Amino acid sequence: MRKPIIAGNWKMNKTPDEAAALVEALKPLVSDAACDVVVCVPAVDLHAVKAAVKGSKIHVGAQNVHFAEKGAYTGELSADMLLQSGAEYVIIGHSERRQYFGETDATVNQRVKAAVAAGLKVILCVGEKKEEREAGYTDALVEYQTLIALTGLDKKEVEKVVIAYEPVWAIGTGLTATDEQANETIGVIRQALARKYGKGTANKVRIQYGGSMNPKNVKGLMAQPEIDGGLIGGASLKAEDFSKVVNFDK
Repeated sequence: MRKPIIAGNWKMNKTPDEAAALVEALKPLVSDAACDVVVCVPAVDLHAVKAAVKGSKIHVGAQNVHFAEKGAYTGELSADMLLQSGAEYVIIGHSERRQYFGETDATVNQRVKAAVAAGLKVILCVGEKKEEREAGYTDALVEYQTLIALTGLDKKEVEKVVIAYEPVWAIGTGLTATDEQANETIGVIRQALARKYGKGTANKVRIQYGGSMNPKNVKGLMAQPEIDGGLIGGASLKAEDFSKVVNFDK
């Protein structure tokens, strides 16, 4: 059995003081969660959030990482910097990074390898745009994105990566893939992993659904056999809403 994992992606929200306050409000609400709980916060919030989660089940993540250990990369952060700032997880390849900041499948792969080598737990995002789904390219696209991003990792390393299937057309739009659509596409990703790394490895990889998962639709999505959790955007910015997603089984 794969343990579910619910991760919040706060994006560019919350100052350090606000972040600590949100975590303090969240802690009692998820104290008996049956899943792994992660909050992926702006880099400036890492120290404050790491201190705030102490004594709780909440894990801390960052939202991006550079592929170099150090160097002339103004404004970037290395894996070691994130680790020493309190991050345990890191999101890589989110569609907003690809859309606004020039991320490519090749640079996503570089970042994944750097993060894994340093000991960070990766949440790898893949997903199609609306026109790509309508053209029938969803399966081919998510398979390609996934396998390219994992190139260079061995089976044991792949097993530790969390994959987030995020249909780009459902991020921040209020639209959501149907339970069956999400399950089917996540199944395609798992099948691709099985062909590349073996069924045993594929069955250990946790694959989340992202794209407007919220308290109203979480039960249906999480009832699907292939879906192992969610990467939550807007609903993760309110302690009560996020806790309802985390506690989907209650």
